[in-house]
Amino acid sequence: MQARVGKAVAGYWLTRDSQTKRQKKSGRLDQGARGAVTGGAQMDGFISLLTEILQEDGVREEHIFRKRCLELPGFFRPTKEWDLLVVRDEQLIIALEAKSQVGPSFGNNFNNRTEEAMGNALDLWTAYREGAFNSTVKPWLGYIFLIEDCPQSRYPVKVREPHFEVFPEFKGASYAKRYELFCRKLVRERHYSATTFLMANKVDGLKGIYTEPANDLKFELFARSLVAQAAAFGKKI
Repeated sequence: MQARVGKAVAGYWLTRDSQTKRQKKSGRLDQGARGAVTGGAQMDGFISLLTEILQEDGVREEHIFRKRCLELPGFFRPTKEWDLLVVRDEQLIIALEAKSQVGPSFGNNFNNRTEEAMGNALDLWTAYREGAFNSTVKPWLGYIFLIEDCPQSRYPVKVREPHFEVFPEFKGASYAKRYELFCRKLVRERHYSATTFLMANKVDGLKGIYTEPANDLKFELFARSLVAQAAAFGKKI
């Protein structure tokens, strides 16, 4: 599994590089690191890997959706587009989102990323409660997060407490630690069925080298949870 995840990590950095080079060539380079973000597709390697894992476990190709037909109805908005879906017999089996962040603007984007993930979960589960897609199967909701491993993501970050104290785990926590805590709490509070958290820098990442700071957020555990859901509901018996 480690080699397969490493390939996805390398693909992430290669895609970012190619998008930046294309924008430079066209003369339309976005400011800062945004040029490698607006092109999308950086996390496609992870989606491809999970698609392979699902197919190896017996999920038919016609039940797996990526790059097309990714919209699900929401409760607070008409639809939300996910990164990977498994739908069988008019039942939503799996919905998954893959996100990343690179420096240097970790502070500017942390709240946006966390609010987005929480909002997506709230919207999906409320729509599920209201009967938007399923009648018998509880969907499996997954979240993948990759952060750049660099000094800016590892530095301790101060918190402001003008009126009340923040929770102790956030005091002196780096942005990498904040994301780790966030991924863990998403599962513990049952907003997501499983999450995984990875770190990689550009130099080593291109070689497929990455780290998993938290044992409970390892990709292999994430994949096992995904396969368990697929085995129960996503394939013909």
